[in-house]
Amino acid sequence: MGNDTASIGEQAQRSDVGFVDLQFVDILGMVKSVTIPIEQLKRVENHRQWFDGSSIQGFSRTSENDMYLEPDAGTFVVLPWLRNGQRVARVICDVLTPKKEPFDGDPRYLLRNVLHDAAERGYGFQVSPEMEFFLFDSIKPNEIPVSSDSGSYFDLSKDAGHDIRQQMVIQLEAMGIEVEAGHHEVAPGQQEIDCRMKPGLVSADNIVTLKWVIREVAKQHSLFASFMPKPLTGAFGSGMHLHQILTDIKNGSNLFYSDEDPYKLSKLGRYFVAGQIEHARGMCAIIAPLVNSYKRLVAGYEAPTVINWARENRSAFIRLPETTEDEPEATRVELRAPDPSCNPYLAIAVMLGAGLDGIERELPLPEAVEETILAIEPAHNRKYHTGILPENLKEALDELQTDDVICDILGPHLLQQFLDAKRMEWEDYRIQVSAWELGHYLTSY
Repeated sequence: MGNDTASIGEQAQRSDVGFVDLQFVDILGMVKSVTIPIEQLKRVENHRQWFDGSSIQGFSRTSENDMYLEPDAGTFVVLPWLRNGQRVARVICDVLTPKKEPFDGDPRYLLRNVLHDAAERGYGFQVSPEMEFFLFDSIKPNEIPVSSDSGSYFDLSKDAGHDIRQQMVIQLEAMGIEVEAGHHEVAPGQQEIDCRMKPGLVSADNIVTLKWVIREVAKQHSLFASFMPKPLTGAFGSGMHLHQILTDIKNGSNLFYSDEDPYKLSKLGRYFVAGQIEHARGMCAIIAPLVNSYKRLVAGYEAPTVINWARENRSAFIRLPETTEDEPEATRVELRAPDPSCNPYLAIAVMLGAGLDGIERELPLPEAVEETILAIEPAHNRKYHTGILPENLKEALDELQTDDVICDILGPHLLQQFLDAKRMEWEDYRIQVSAWELGHYLTSY
């Protein structure tokens, strides 16, 4: 990433760039961008960049049609590829109102607020993503996509994506994103790239950049990268497991770690996990925001369906990965329900807010469930979990509206815009006649 102590103009001059992309995201997490020639950079730094907010999802208050982008110098980075022979830089922006105040519908501003709330309590928040995605040879409307290879988990002999993933890692690291590992996932054509733990806002920025770079490199190899949670029937879906650590803001120590607990989880960590379990159904629409998300959250594919926590159980909603004796403070909390279609700013904000609520209320943590649950049986509910995740987007949206804590985190404007967009998506899906229905019913009834 860029250097916080240097202005964007200074960084651009040193980098010899001809253009700068000013980027931000809408409430659905879609990257928006406007490109300016380097000669206009000083004007933008001094007066911000205007855009029409009424044309952006979630920015549509009539009183705030005129919106402004304020570049964050710390996110300045030069793209590792040329565009039309020109060197281009990217900088992520905050969104301001016509009065040049932070816009309460800006997802990045929302995350800043929740992180600030945590900091006032003495906490820092670190996050690392495990990004799963598919590489397809071709994408045609209304046709099943063609996977780029027939490989499986950690496969090498059939892993046609190995060299492409390596190129993705090279490009990502050139943009300041530290990658821990990359490998083939379970399904044909499915890949995973894992990034290092970073502060919450940096990690959200990195996730946006990660998806953008993966798509660009795939395109350079005549492939299509998809972050759709469940693109193939009968195959594993793509998640975006998010690892979390709460730290002491003064000395950076891991506040989740305790040597006295069998799971190495402190009392504060237990409250935090209990908070996320308490609000699991309420935040599900944010961390799994598509109609398609709920075709991933089904039993049998190592995706969570029930609200529980564990260490060994990979179908758990929350997992505490094993740590080694030489890294006792690596204790972290892995949330396994998010998928890569979510807006990372909103997802990290509600995850943190839910955990902080657990700490504030000192919520008790249910017993860990190490047994993998392959089917949901009501008779086992009390023993194995504290509830089940929503089974579809409509149910998730209804749960969101009834969770006052998650609603307060999002705020009235962003919450309403999100609900409006997603209820429209659900209704559009609900009235469609699918190929499955035609195949089962057309000639039988």
